[in-house]
Amino acid sequence: MRACERFLNYVKVHTTSDPASSAAPSSAIQFDLAHKLVEEMTALGLENAHVDEYGVVYGWLPATKGCEDKPALGFIAHMDTSPDYSGENVKPQIIENYDGGDVVLAGTGDVLSVNNFPTLKTLRGMTLITSDGTTLLGADDKAGIAEILTAVEAIVSENKPHGKLCIAFTPDEEIGMGVAHFDIEKFGAKFAYTVDGGQEGEIAFETFNAASAKVEITGMSVHPGSSKDTMINAALVAMEYNALLPAGDTPRLTEGYEGFFHLHDMKGDVSFAELDYIVRDHSRQTFEVRKETMRHAAKVINERYGKEVVKLTLVDTYYNMAEKIAPHMELIENAKLAAKKAGMEPFVEPVRGGTDGCRLSEMGMPTPNICTGGFAYHGKFEHIAMESMDRCAKMVEYLMTGEL
Repeated sequence: MRACERFLNYVKVHTTSDPASSAAPSSAIQFDLAHKLVEEMTALGLENAHVDEYGVVYGWLPATKGCEDKPALGFIAHMDTSPDYSGENVKPQIIENYDGGDVVLAGTGDVLSVNNFPTLKTLRGMTLITSDGTTLLGADDKAGIAEILTAVEAIVSENKPHGKLCIAFTPDEEIGMGVAHFDIEKFGAKFAYTVDGGQEGEIAFETFNAASAKVEITGMSVHPGSSKDTMINAALVAMEYNALLPAGDTPRLTEGYEGFFHLHDMKGDVSFAELDYIVRDHSRQTFEVRKETMRHAAKVINERYGKEVVKLTLVDTYYNMAEKIAPHMELIENAKLAAKKAGMEPFVEPVRGGTDGCRLSEMGMPTPNICTGGFAYHGKFEHIAMESMDRCAKMVEYLMTGEL
């Protein structure tokens, strides 16, 4: 079975994670895909395929005769889709022999345009898969799941030699909880790859350092006609706070290794306001400076009003996994060789985000990230090509067998 066939089956299953939930997994619907995958893994010959109480799926393929001494290697993808956009009732559009031009999404009339997504030109002549515009597509990361299991099927059916392979599919990656309950000792791999990247050939081992920041502002509401030197308008103080952060350090204005403050939610009135930020930087030193900038902004405003008007809560989410990967750069070199053998041009670039591999690397299992072939994740313009998925699955297969 081709990776795209598996993928088109998986996207039918609603698996959106819920950032407001404290359950694990955050949404019970993720078990629907988990159970489906356990059945498929068992049919492929993976041993002890199962889903645990936290929604993590595990399975193992024992080493073939003569390969028992090879280090156990893991492959991981995530089942949930982003809560940023609906992942329910996905209706994929399939465009054969794509001409490289604009695509109308049938469900909404929105246009997936080359002007906004110039990389569409690289997919000309392939079979393009998009959403119909009413939902996201789910290539992040159901494409990764499909590619891993397609690679497993290939090596089992062709009886290819390989060391022990450890396979896992996680819930809640999109809300930063993908490996919160991951049993790394049970998994048993010395090294692993997350198959959760983008464009063909992408290999990543540098990620952001990440924190979440909540700014709570307590105002004082009095009648506006008699509020001189008394009213503290929390909504206006929120604007003051944001104005104290560097105006050029936003996602829209940064790229590459440049970090940012991202205000992703705000609400409030005169009495109370709340700002929610994510803070990102590849440099650990600059990351700490960004957090200190936010603390200083809170201090300035509290001094301005003579009392604690602003309460800041900062929580580190994950760290750049580069320092954990650096002693094991053979993982990156092997990925480059596998990509080339699969017909792709490998390239290494920093991830402007994070993966399950960040925390897994911190936990002691170096885990770089490799491509799935997808683009424009987390929204209605998400798209991927069938042929890209085939090549990414082959890349995974070569890594599994060591045929480099």
